[in-house]
Amino acid sequence: MNTQTAPDPPPRLYSFTVAAATAFLLALPLSGLAWCWPLLFVALVPLLSALRRLPLMRAACMGMFCGLLYNLSLLYWIVIVLGRYGGLPSWISVPAMTLLALYMALYLSLFCLLLCYILQRSGSADGAAVGLIVAAPVLWVGLDYLRSFLFTGFPWMDLGYGLFSRPLLIQSADLGGHHLVTYCIVLINCLLVLVVDRVRSSVRAESGTYCRPAAAACIFLLFIGIYSFLRYQSFSDSSETEPQAVVSVIQGNITQDEKWLTAGKEETVAGYLALARSAVNNRHVDLMVWPETALPFYPQQDPLMGKIFDFIRDKNVRLLTGAPYFVLKTQKNSGPEPIDYFNSALLINPSARLAERYDKQHLVPFGEYVPLRAYLPFLEPLVVSVGDFTAGSSYEPLEAGKIRAGVLICFESIFPEIARREAEAGGNLLVNLTNDAWYGRSSAPYQSFAMSIFRAVETRRCLVRAANTGISGFVEATGEIRVQSQLFKPAALTETVPLLEGETIFTRGGHWFGFFCFCMILPLLLFWRRNQG
Repeated sequence: MNTQTAPDPPPRLYSFTVAAATAFLLALPLSGLAWCWPLLFVALVPLLSALRRLPLMRAACMGMFCGLLYNLSLLYWIVIVLGRYGGLPSWISVPAMTLLALYMALYLSLFCLLLCYILQRSGSADGAAVGLIVAAPVLWVGLDYLRSFLFTGFPWMDLGYGLFSRPLLIQSADLGGHHLVTYCIVLINCLLVLVVDRVRSSVRAESGTYCRPAAAACIFLLFIGIYSFLRYQSFSDSSETEPQAVVSVIQGNITQDEKWLTAGKEETVAGYLALARSAVNNRHVDLMVWPETALPFYPQQDPLMGKIFDFIRDKNVRLLTGAPYFVLKTQKNSGPEPIDYFNSALLINPSARLAERYDKQHLVPFGEYVPLRAYLPFLEPLVVSVGDFTAGSSYEPLEAGKIRAGVLICFESIFPEIARREAEAGGNLLVNLTNDAWYGRSSAPYQSFAMSIFRAVETRRCLVRAANTGISGFVEATGEIRVQSQLFKPAALTETVPLLEGETIFTRGGHWFGFFCFCMILPLLLFWRRNQG
């Protein structure tokens, strides 16, 4: 039986130092600095090494401090969105950003609290090592999953997304989504903690019970590595044999403070049409894609649509463009407002008729609608400034000839379930329309692009991305970036892309991996037994 007394907890300064070190190591690769990706495999080592030596509340506080520093560095662009373009003063935008960072930090605090509890119940050093290997990845992914839907969800830049620039390392996303990639990253950090502990002179191996779980973890990671390598090779070789389509992406580069000015509408349309003509350039294009709300007006009632229709008929091209759209309610479901407003993607066929429409389903709270509006009448003035859109409900792809486009509008690209459902419904190409001008020259456009890359790998569909000010581009089904535009520069990109069919394991059932980890949290807490050594 293990009779050793628990070591004295380290000084508080040590906890804060460890938290700051982990926050710094996480912030670099997840803020858009692609070359910093190796740091993900060591970033959690300081935090995990300290947990077993801390009381529960100290562990929770350390996690909160680490999470706050990390999320402030990740979400600073909220001040740009609310302040520069939302018109809110700094005394509102800065606290709002801080509150969101605190909310995100709660998950890391809870992770540290729960893992510390399990490690302390493990008793011996070997038992704690087993607990670390088994529990830490499950807790981390389970809490990531919780954050993906709680309060409408905000799964912004989970750990796995930091590997967006290394397609060879993320092919397992078609098994368990980006959550499986995150699981592997946390597991590698845990194994490194064991290595560090075992080489320290003050630590001696006890019963060696940790060896089998550690070996199993290494075998699992080896399997994931081999699978990723083989999967990458197979898709790289087979894409050329699939049906192909020529797609053009137009990046108009209209700044947010100019986008909705009435005087600038004609200039905006003229700019898009000039870029579109350069993209076609006497070649056949199966589909042309313009960004989210590229048309800064309601197309049903604006005469500028005539110029766009003339271009479409002249070039015999299908156009998929973002635009606001309204629908008059029937008398039966009229409600308090006679009109429903949508953030839509409109597919216009070569005869200049609206063929199909996709309405954004996952709206941005306090950006595109006010939550609980009926119960919070004092927020009514906010509706005027942020808009009051209605959510769409269809996952059916838009048919543009041989292309069946699964559309993701802006914020929707960070939710795997939407892309999964569209691929399941028969989509053979993912199209992401977005307006990242809100973010200014920050890291947010790079982060948004990074997350959309995983939707391609999970569903094994190529992804076409049209962003108002960037980043626009084409992503292979392996997650490899074929071409991408620069920020705040007009661009017209044309590529031939394969139209892929079939379902991945993620599409059929692997999307439950995060949910499974979430469900395992309570059994781990209730039934984790003390290892007596």
